[in-house]
Amino acid sequence: MKWFYVENGQQAGPIEETEFPRLVRLGKLRGDTLIWREGMANWEPFSAACPQEFAATLTAPAATDPAVTGDESACAECGGIFRRDEMLPHGNVFICAGCKPVFLQKLAEGAKLNTGKLDYASIGTRFGAAVLDGILLWIVSFVTQMLLMAVMASTSRSQPNLAIVIQIILFLVGMAIGLSYETFMIGKYGATLGKMAVKIKVVTADGGPVSYSRALGRYFAKFLSGMICFIGYLMAIFDQEERRALHDRICDTRVVLK
Repeated sequence: MKWFYVENGQQAGPIEETEFPRLVRLGKLRGDTLIWREGMANWEPFSAACPQEFAATLTAPAATDPAVTGDESACAECGGIFRRDEMLPHGNVFICAGCKPVFLQKLAEGAKLNTGKLDYASIGTRFGAAVLDGILLWIVSFVTQMLLMAVMASTSRSQPNLAIVIQIILFLVGMAIGLSYETFMIGKYGATLGKMAVKIKVVTADGGPVSYSRALGRYFAKFLSGMICFIGYLMAIFDQEERRALHDRICDTRVVLK
């Protein structure tokens, strides 16, 4: 059976169940690491979702696995296991001899490296994504409301008292479009089309995927960010470390680069 897991905020896998003990001893799978396989409704912690026969590996001593010792580490580039004295240390990661030339080339070119930390999106990037989503939703809502108004036009002429009801219906339709769009896209892909265009996504505090329920809550929390003179959005500017807006704080989410 194929499994996927979250590593450094990114989906990793697929892996077989037989690889669980080795990955636990490498520190890639912990009790709170999110895992998923086909058939599961949501990502769940490894300690809760792993098959019972592998639960003991969470507390098993590393020495029981002859393939991994305390002198070995996984290469941050290829994922292979090598002796640390044969690897290039860089920060809190290690690079094997085979990947060293490519790694050094990345350093020289200033490319982004896998440091194990979330790479938070800039305020400008988030604003650009919001503008793109706003334009898209406006077009969809405008076309939908024009069609509804055309259908209801004949009814409103014969019954003028229905005008207010029609306005309420149009408002609810527009709200339903925005709610459905953001909840589905964030819950399914972690990003709306605007965020996809600028290559950012919404994740949980540990870099895991956002559930549909959290995406729904985040949508309504954004109303609160806007209702208080957009101060909720401006909070992201003053959060130098993680750039969290008010709705990110309420729902414990982060916006990161893909």
